[in-house]
Amino acid sequence: MLLIVLFIFILLVIIANIKIVPQSRTYVIERLGSYNTTWQTGLHFKLPFIERIANNVSLKEKVRDFAPQPVITKDNVTMQIDTVVYFQITDSKLYTYGVENPINAIENLTATTLRNIIGDLELDETLTSRDLINSKMCVILDEATDAWGIKINRVEVKNIIPPRDIQEAMEKQMRAERERREKILQAEGEKKSSILIAEGEKESAILRAEAQKESQIKLAEGEAEAILKVQEATAAGIKLLKEAKADNSVLALKSFETFEKVANGQSTKIIIPSDIQNMAGLITSASELLNKK
Repeated sequence: MLLIVLFIFILLVIIANIKIVPQSRTYVIERLGSYNTTWQTGLHFKLPFIERIANNVSLKEKVRDFAPQPVITKDNVTMQIDTVVYFQITDSKLYTYGVENPINAIENLTATTLRNIIGDLELDETLTSRDLINSKMCVILDEATDAWGIKINRVEVKNIIPPRDIQEAMEKQMRAERERREKILQAEGEKKSSILIAEGEKESAILRAEAQKESQIKLAEGEAEAILKVQEATAAGIKLLKEAKADNSVLALKSFETFEKVANGQSTKIIIPSDIQNMAGLITSASELLNKK
């Protein structure tokens, strides 16, 4: 009976000391109080009563959001800045034995590093140099935490909170800048509108001038064509008279018909050529001779 109990006890001890290390974790093993080895992923057996698991370490990337820290800029402005640190454990032995409370150590180191960096910058530089602050802090923290088996992947400045009076001054400045930009945009809009109106009036005047010009050209062409038609008709009449071999009496009669039309107009003076006067005398003499007979 005693042997059975002893066998069961030994079996339970053996089973209890069989360990399986999961993925992304490591076990730091001590033997008789001293560091012995680091177990990686897989099946392991721990010597009972001699070895113990000193630390169970996760190798996943960790994120710590630290509380805002008061810092003073180069131009003596006190502000609150909080940071977010992304880190990963790369050496389980150094992480276990390197520093007491590694997370607290990283927080304090972050605060002191942040104060040193901000102390070399003025307020405006601090507000516009987040990337510079992040990169400097990442390099400094990574070098300092190598001895602790920690790799700092990146550091981000989460919030920069200046004093209330400076916030109000910044808001007034931004409001004034927005108003200035609005006035500039309005002036540019009015300028473009005036230019478009002037261009429209210019194009309208050009079109009116071109239309008037074309109208005058058409009118002149019509008058010229009318004169040409009259001349052609006159030439055609003369040609017909010549072809009909009309004598001087017919020509004189045509001349009198023309002067009759002229006399019916608004002219106050009529100049009669000498040839026409002679022709009229001949006609008068002929008329008298006919009456005597």
